[in-house]
Amino acid sequence: MATIQVNFFSKCLRREVTFNALLPLDSPVIPGQTEEEHRIKPLKTLYLLHGYSGSHGDWLSYSRIRELSDKHKIAVIMPSGENHFYVDDEDLGALYGEFVGKELVEFTRTMLPLSTDREDTFIGGLSMGGYGAIRNGLKYASHFSRIIALSSAILPYKIANAAPDFKDGIADYKYFRRVFGDLDQLLGSDKDPEALVMGLKESGEPIPQIYMACGTEDFLLDVNQRFRDFLVRENVPLTYVESAGAHTWDFWSEYIVYAIEWALGNNPNT
Repeated sequence: MATIQVNFFSKCLRREVTFNALLPLDSPVIPGQTEEEHRIKPLKTLYLLHGYSGSHGDWLSYSRIRELSDKHKIAVIMPSGENHFYVDDEDLGALYGEFVGKELVEFTRTMLPLSTDREDTFIGGLSMGGYGAIRNGLKYASHFSRIIALSSAILPYKIANAAPDFKDGIADYKYFRRVFGDLDQLLGSDKDPEALVMGLKESGEPIPQIYMACGTEDFLLDVNQRFRDFLVRENVPLTYVESAGAHTWDFWSEYIVYAIEWALGNNPNT
């Protein structure tokens, strides 16, 4: 298993950025194995996003992602979204959505032995990263065939049309307006997952399959259930799991195992 850290200049963010990558390329030679069996093939890839207040090192530090990458022979690319919810800030010229949904995919495909097939390319994340995976998996649906969304912070349901005195225990109106723009215009925009789904349906473009999981003790359970109900009404391919658990790494470490199995078509136990 090769573990690398890459620094490169992002045109979308206008500065040097860092991401971690797991590349299951360096397996030992097994006696009797043919040259074809040992030949490196383009890797299926999961772009995996961290949560609020996290970093590109979180998944490596707190989960079994290295083991899972090696077991399933899938590359995992882990960028940093800082606290910007993986959406574009046109005023600052910091295009976090375009960075993870387009630029990072194109850059890593150029640099690393990754499959360029949509069917082999997935995006996932937890909490803020779960929202980022949903938003950018839908906005850049031509790149991604599957979306993994764990305990997703689908905040448009909570902050749309919020008043200036709004606070939710994590951030306030000024922060959300800085990140998401005019909150009175949020619903129906490209930061609204429901609007993105409807846009794909109207255009006839394929909608990525979606895997959602959320704990029954999670403070974000209500918005996950609401988005689930919307997807069911719109007949969007969905696997939804709810089980005991809170907004913790115990839950995410367990369900990333099932989610990767699902993404690879292995019919996981959920």
